[in-house]
Amino acid sequence: MTGMPCIRGTRVTVANVVRQIAAGRTPADICRDYPYLSMESIRAALEFAADVSGAETHELIES
Repeated sequence: MTGMPCIRGTRVTVANVVRQIAAGRTPADICRDYPYLSMESIRAALEFAADVSGAETHELIES
């Protein structure tokens, strides 16, 4: 996946999971669409995203 962080053993990116959660989907919804994922893998992806986003400070610019 061109170096993007993925859930181990899959081609599902962490960004994909985060975007789906941001769009209002639940972890159960995601697991239904990707039966090879577990609730634990969804939680791990969200935890990874939180850790990465907390590592740097970014200034938000109004558009």
